[in-house]
Parts: sequence; C-alpha cells; structure tokens
Amino acid sequence: MEIIANLVKSAISVGSKLENRDSPEVAQAAVLKDLLNGAKDTSFGKYYGFEQLLESENLEEAFKKEVPYHDYDKIFSKWWHKSLEGKPDICWPGKCNYFAVSSGTTSSSKHIPVTEAMLDSVRKAGIHQVLSLANFNDLPEAFFEKEVLMLGSSTNLKKVDDHHEGEISGISAANIPNWFHRFYKPGQEISSIDDWDERIQKIAEEASNWDIGSISGIPSWIELMLQKVIEHHKVNNIHEIWPNLAVYASGGVALDPYKKSFEKLFAKPVQYIDTYFASEGYVATQVRPDTDAMQLICNNGIFFEFVPFEADNLNEDGSIAENAPSLSITEVSEGVDYILVISTVAGAWRYMIGDTIAFTNKELAEIKITGRTKFFLNVVGSQLAVNKMDDAISSINENFSVNIKEFTVAAVREQDDYIHHWYMGIEGDSNSIDTSKIKTFLDENLKESNKNYKVARNKALKDIKVSLVPVQLFVEWNNFKKKKGGQVKMAKVMKEEAFKEFEEFVKSSK
Repeated sequence: MEIIANLVKSAISVGSKLENRDSPEVAQAAVLKDLLNGAKDTSFGKYYGFEQLLESENLEEAFKKEVPYHDYDKIFSKWWHKSLEGKPDICWPGKCNYFAVSSGTTSSSKHIPVTEAMLDSVRKAGIHQVLSLANFNDLPEAFFEKEVLMLGSSTNLKKVDDHHEGEISGISAANIPNWFHRFYKPGQEISSIDDWDERIQKIAEEASNWDIGSISGIPSWIELMLQKVIEHHKVNNIHEIWPNLAVYASGGVALDPYKKSFEKLFAKPVQYIDTYFASEGYVATQVRPDTDAMQLICNNGIFFEFVPFEADNLNEDGSIAENAPSLSITEVSEGVDYILVISTVAGAWRYMIGDTIAFTNKELAEIKITGRTKFFLNVVGSQLAVNKMDDAISSINENFSVNIKEFTVAAVREQDDYIHHWYMGIEGDSNSIDTSKIKTFLDENLKESNKNYKVARNKALKDIKVSLVPVQLFVEWNNFKKKKGGQVKMAKVMKEEAFKEFEEFVKSSK
C-alpha cells in the first residue's frame, strides 16, 4: 500500500507542475471569450449580441457596456424561469438537468441552474484542489491513499418534471466521477438519506470501517458529526477511529471560532484548507499552507468582476447600481472590499453572487471572503460588515475564557432609539461570564476597527446589547426552520422582523 501512496503523491506532484500556469489576466481573457462563444446562440446571447461582441477590439469593455448587472431576482424573472420550465438554450446551450435549491441565509426558494458544463467545472476545481496538496509538504505519505468523507446535503435529489433539484453539495456528490467512488465516503447509499440526523447516525455506525484521510463540510455540521462518531464508539478523540485524518477542507463560514472545539476532538495535527464552493460554482480554494487565503480559480468557466463595496454602488434593495464601475482582476487593489460579480458556464451573466471579498495577494489572485452584501448592518450608518464582526468575535474568544462559535445581530428599536442586539452562542455555562465586560470589549473593538461604527455610536446608534446563549440553540433554530446540515449557515445579520422571531424562539427554549 505504501507503493500506491508514493505513486499517488508523485502523480499529484507532477500534475500540479503541468497545470495551466497562465497569469490570472490571460486566463480570464480566455474564459470570457469562451463563455461568449459558448452562449452566442442562446436566447440570452442573441438578445445581447454576443456574436457581435466577439468582434470587439476590447471584448471585456464591450461586454460590460452591453450586458447589465443581475441579481437573482432579476435574472430569474427574465431568463432562468424559462430554463426551470424545461426550455432549452436560454442562458447556456441545451436543457438544464439540475437546479441548486438554495437553503442559505437569505432565501430558501432560489433555483440556480447547474449545467453539465458547470458540473465539469466543479470536477476540475476539485482536481485542482487535490493537485494543490503537493504544496503541503507536511502531509504523511499514507494520506494519499486514504478515503475522503464529504459531509454535504443529501444526494437523493428531487425529481421535478424533467430536471432534478437539491443543494449544490448533493448535486455534485451525486455526479462524482467513477474513479473517485473508491475514495468517497460515506458512499452513495448513506449520502442519499434525506434526514440529517439519520444520515449522521449511519456515518457513526460505519465510521470504524473507513480509513478517512480528509473531511470536508461546513464547520458547525462537521463538528456535530465528529462528536457523534466519538460518542458512538466511546473513544476520546476522532483519531482513535480515523488515525490517518490529516486534512479538513472547510468552507461557507469563518473557521476560526471552531478551531478550539476541533482541537478537543483531534489528537494529531490536522491541516485546515479553506474553500469557496457556492451554488453558482467552485470559486476559489486555498493552495498553500502559509496562508489561509484562497486562490481564485481563473481558468475554469467563471469570469470575475469586482465592484467596490461602497454605498454609492448599491441600490436601496441591495442590488448593484446600474452605473457602478466594475474592475478586472488586473485593476483591483489589495485590502479593499469588493462585491463579487460572476459570469459562468451555468448561464449566470454579470451575476451578483452576494459575497464581498478582498484581495490579500493580487499577483497570486488570493482572496478572503469579507462578508455578505445582505449581512451588512447599516440601518443607522454603522456600515458594519461581517468580517469586522467575525474579527471582533475572534478577539473576544482570545481575551476572555469563552468560545463563541455562532452569533447573530440586528438593529432594533428600543423606545425611539436604535441599538444593536447581539446573540452569541457559547460552549459551556454562561452564568459565570461577565456579559457587561464582553459588551464593552465588543463595542470598543468595533469602534477601533470601523470609523463609521464609531461615528454612529456617537449619534443614532445609542447602545448595544449582548445576550449569551448555549450554542446548541443555533442548531435547534436551524432545525426549527427546517434547515439542517448540508450548506446551511446561520444568518449573521437579521432584519428586525426575523430577529423578533428568533428572540421568541430563544425565550421559548429557556
């Protein structure tokens, strides 16, 4: 078996050297041209004159001038609903056989096309991630022949008319290549179980029969799965069951708040690798060990644009203003927040994916997700983005004897004034914790990191309030809302009405 491991590792090393090494600029220019060529005979392509655009001297500028920005509601109401009805050649050639049904934090009814070309793009991105493991020199030889546990949503996709629906993780797992079945766990039978708790129970029962080298999934659900396996087998840590577990590929939410908890479940070092796999495509992955930033995958069916995340560039409903400037990958600056806009082989065109990112290394096209455009707390001018919130929570964890893993916040009225009310999910007993000190620390941290927040606190934002609750309540809330497992993430920022519902749930749970 050691010979197999050496061969696999050697193949990865050779493959990573043979990967396309075009600069991000060159790769992106080729992707845009391929996208327009591929879709020129579709309804969308004919409407916006893709064939004529391809004759332009400056293709990118002509494309931006002709094709408007889209958010989900805009592109679905005019174009994607036709694909959902089974009509071919709408935004991408052919009929769309799969739709990713978003169970995210802003909507539960989005139907996002997943074309065969996009599935191919996802597979290539997965291979790209595997090839990048050649850069992680500390991984043991044995790792490269071990199994991969992918904890996503159910692969039992729902058949609707002539297409299938499910979460993107379930769709991609249902379409893994044949050669990967040897490595893939929990396997098709268990992964097709719809009920999340039942699926986790089956994983726990089978866990000792597997030799897992890496796991992937959203931290909150991965943690619960690991706890269940440990509890079922009455062991002290997961490495007593999976001694060769060496890599955890995370994604979807900030990982830092969970690292303390994971360290309690691990007995050996585990390499964390961040990924950016959205319903609209596999956007980026971490490719080297000396950073936790992710590299945009620039040569794989997704064309990127970057709109400066500024108030003037957004409409009141959160969509991008028609005349907002978009920058190419060569025009961006490091450390600046941008709204990510994509065009893809799934027929998304100048599409606002909903995330904000910042470049940490422009030359390597490495980014970090800094927040969600709808998780931007600006009711009274505080302009508070999720990355600032995440950083503040991390600082609290570092400076107090607490481990806050989940939180949500809303701007709410108390009498005639607005306040920010935070609910923080912690491990253990909260009775011994001085909430007032955490409140003061949080307030000062945000004032220091965000000048707009500081100004707001001296004017319209009269106070903040912190409520500490067991982190399990956040899991129970998702269960109450029938959102559990898979790609499900807790809303970091809530509108006032939704927040009131959450508060009532917390009170009833007590």
